[in-house]
Amino acid sequence: MDDKNLEQNKQETQTSFMSRVVGVGFFGGLIWSTFGFIAYYLNFSKVGPALVLAPWALGKWKSQWIGQLISILIIALLSILVAIGYRYAFAKINSMWCGIVFGAALWGIVFYLLHPIFPGLEPMDTIGKNTITTTLCIYILYGVFIGYSISFEYRERFGEAHEKKQSAQSS
Repeated sequence: MDDKNLEQNKQETQTSFMSRVVGVGFFGGLIWSTFGFIAYYLNFSKVGPALVLAPWALGKWKSQWIGQLISILIIALLSILVAIGYRYAFAKINSMWCGIVFGAALWGIVFYLLHPIFPGLEPMDTIGKNTITTTLCIYILYGVFIGYSISFEYRERFGEAHEKKQSAQSS
């Protein structure tokens, strides 16, 4: 009977952890894409969140405020997938550096690897130092937010303290 209760507790912990990862992903995408919009609006960057609509949406609306708002929501939803990927790949790594590298890698993927699918995105040599610096910093902060939040939650739920508490309850 104790084994069944422990298995049920483990399942509930896994489920609540995954819902936490989804929440971190959604709000991370929402927060940091909003900062990206602010940077775009204040002309710190030539690239706003509407970049995500560039390959699919037609018309001028996508670069206006409604397109930016819709893009922020799309990025928040895509960020859930990014957070789930981070959970399975790096959740056990408890380091701010992992989040920094993760954010920089995401920036590299978007601005170098996926560059051909974004029409209108200038090449890196002409986009400008302000845009590169601003977007890189936002991506790094996003990576640290996602990485540190998920790693902290993982450590809280599945770390040594949790195991000791579980063994003390079963004794």
